[in-house]
Amino acid sequence: MSRRCELTGVGPMVGHNVSHSNIKTKRRFLPALAPASLQSEALGQTFRLRISNAARRTLDFRGGLDAYLVKTSDDLLSPRALKIKRQVKAKLAETAAAE
Repeated sequence: MSRRCELTGVGPMVGHNVSHSNIKTKRRFLPALAPASLQSEALGQTFRLRISNAARRTLDFRGGLDAYLVKTSDDLLSPRALKIKRQVKAKLAETAAAE
């Protein structure tokens, strides 16, 4: 299982531990990932994705999973999130055509 957010693409970063005597040793900064159950209003389904805490706040700000996926570029999303995005876009286009 990769340590990468499925919605934002955030992954591990590299930096230094700096001691009191200014000796630098390499370290990794891992993203704060947590499994989340996200509800899609368009599809009426719940999806379990592993996302960062920052992505969870962004979802709340943008108005939910559907709005976030439609506005986000494809290169940031994981293959599972891309599949959900295609389903959401198809469902939204279907409901727009029916109106």
